[in-house]
Amino acid sequence: MAEVTPSRSARAALRSDVTDGILGAVLDELAAVGYGKLSMDGVARRARAGKAALYRRWPSKQDMVLDAVTSISLPAGKSTSSGALPADIADLVHGVNDWLSDPLMSRILPDLLAEAKRNTDLAAALTARIAVSRREYGHLVIGAAIDRGELSPDVDVEYALDLVAAPIFWRICGRRQDTTPQFLDRVVDSVLHALGVERFDAG
Repeated sequence: MAEVTPSRSARAALRSDVTDGILGAVLDELAAVGYGKLSMDGVARRARAGKAALYRRWPSKQDMVLDAVTSISLPAGKSTSSGALPADIADLVHGVNDWLSDPLMSRILPDLLAEAKRNTDLAAALTARIAVSRREYGHLVIGAAIDRGELSPDVDVEYALDLVAAPIFWRICGRRQDTTPQFLDRVVDSVLHALGVERFDAG
């Protein structure tokens, strides 16, 4: 009789401590050597796990890396608008700041983005797994503001959402400097201005 192989979800449920340990090792290894030099052998050594334990969970390095990076990229957050656009935009800005300020993420993300320019499969996966998901709440709150009549229906949503992240990414990952409350306030004001709203006019 053929042996029944447990599903991936069943394996993860039974050995979640091992999975968590491996994911942590992946992040540490990514920060240390980058995506290009990361290997299953290196992760296994850092995790003090057998390489078979990795392949039971992920069929490839890319799948393993995506799960690891997603684990610190999509924290539980709000799923509904507060009804006040400035407060919602501030939540978006501070959420991006918290994400990029993570010491691991600030080292990992620039390397992954550089690799994605050379690896179209990785680029598509990063967009689907992380970029789209992180922007969902932004689309939700701006859509709610449009429904309330607070914003014009033809507002450039994508440009506004780019403005949420771009200054913070460049300050932390490009210039390698910390953000400040004053800096984040200016980002919020810039996003609101791009949407055609001044902070004192809304909410």
